[in-house]
Amino acid sequence: MKQQKSHQKQDERIRCLIFLGLIFFLFIHSFWKYGILNQTIGFILPQASARVPVVNYENGFMPDWSRLKFSEMIISSDGEVTYPGTRGNETRIWTAGQSIAEFMELGDFETPELAIEKLNISTIARMQGINLSRVRLSDFQLTGWQTLPNLVRAVPGLGNRSIGSVLPIRDFARRFGINRGTIANTSRYSKIRNIPLNRGINLRNYSLTSIPNIQNASINRFANWQNSKINGVPGLSTLTWDNLPGLQTLDLSFIGKVDLVLRDIEANRTRSISGSYQEGFNVPCLQNNCAHAEMAGIGRTTGTQWISGKVQKVTGGFGILKALNGGKEPTGRNPFGSAFKQVVWDIDEASGSMETAMFFRICKTIPFVGRTCSPYFIGPVPFIEYREKDPIIFGQPNSLP
Repeated sequence: MKQQKSHQKQDERIRCLIFLGLIFFLFIHSFWKYGILNQTIGFILPQASARVPVVNYENGFMPDWSRLKFSEMIISSDGEVTYPGTRGNETRIWTAGQSIAEFMELGDFETPELAIEKLNISTIARMQGINLSRVRLSDFQLTGWQTLPNLVRAVPGLGNRSIGSVLPIRDFARRFGINRGTIANTSRYSKIRNIPLNRGINLRNYSLTSIPNIQNASINRFANWQNSKINGVPGLSTLTWDNLPGLQTLDLSFIGKVDLVLRDIEANRTRSISGSYQEGFNVPCLQNNCAHAEMAGIGRTTGTQWISGKVQKVTGGFGILKALNGGKEPTGRNPFGSAFKQVVWDIDEASGSMETAMFFRICKTIPFVGRTCSPYFIGPVPFIEYREKDPIIFGQPNSLP
C-alpha cells in the first residue's frame, strides 16, 4: 500500500514537471514569436514621446524647417561622457527632458548642411525681433575666452579704435595699467595679449553692442567658436532651421515609401538600407532580432529593410572621438545631412506605424589633431512618424543591397 502511494506521488511530480515544462515552452514560444522580446526592449529603452512638425514634400515627408528649433528638440534619456577636447578632458552631461540647446555645442553642428557658423548675431536678432541693447556680453558665451588679438581679428574695424572709446576694452586694459593707444597696438603687449576677456572684467556689466560691430561678425571669425553651446549664442536656440544657410544644399532625390513595419522578431535581414557613414548604408542585420520597416520603391528598392536602431548597433565616428560609446551608434541613415542621424525607433505593428528619432554626435577640432567626431549616440530626440504607404526620403548615398 505504501509502495503504491509512493508511485502515485512520483507520478504526480512527473505530471507536474511536464505541465510546468509545457508552460515554460509556451512562454518561450510566445516570447519569440509574438514580439514580447521587442516589447521588453521597447520598455527598457527610452521612448520617443513627441514628434517634430512635418510637411509633405513632393518626394516624401520632411521636417517643417520653419517650425524646427534647437530649443524644442528634447532628449529622452540621461547621459554623461568624458572625452579629450581643446581644453583637456571635457565632460558632457544631459538629462531626459532637457533641450539639446543646453548641452550641444556649435562644433557638433559644423556641417555644410547647416552652416551655422556663417550666421552673425545681428542676423539672428533681426529674424526674431530681438532687441540687442538688452543683450549682455556674457550672453554671447564665446566672448569670455576671446583675447584682445582674437577680437581684433574677429570684429571688423575694432583694432583702429582707441581703447578709451570701447568701454569693456577700456576697463580690461586699465586692469593691466594701459590707458591709451589703439586696440590693435594694445593687443600686442605681452602682458595682456594672452589674457581672456573674462579674466579681466565681468562681462555681465556690459551690453553686447558696447563692442561696436561685434554683432555683425560671423560666428566663425571668433577663436574656438566651436566650443560655445547652442544657447550661448543669443537667439540661436529659438531660430527656426529654415533660416540656416546650408539647408538648400540637401540632396533629396533618393526616395521610397514605407511598405510594412515589422516589430516581430525576424532573424538575419540582409537587404538593408541602413547603417552608418563608417560601415556604409547596407549593413545586414545578422542576429535573431531584426525588427525593421520594409520599403518599396523603384526597382530593387522594393523589399529593402531599414533596421531598427533599437536592436542593431553599427560602427560610427572618426578620429580619437570614435572610441566614445564603445565606437557604436544605432543603425540608420542621414537623409538630411551629417548634423544628425535618423533612426527607426518605436514600431507599432498593430497600427502600421513607426516613429523615428534623431541622434547626435560630439565633434571637436583639436590642435595638431584636426576634426574628430564621436558616433551618433546622443538621443533619442523624437523626429518623424510614418505610417505604412507614407513616402520617405532616404537621402544619399543611393546604394542598394
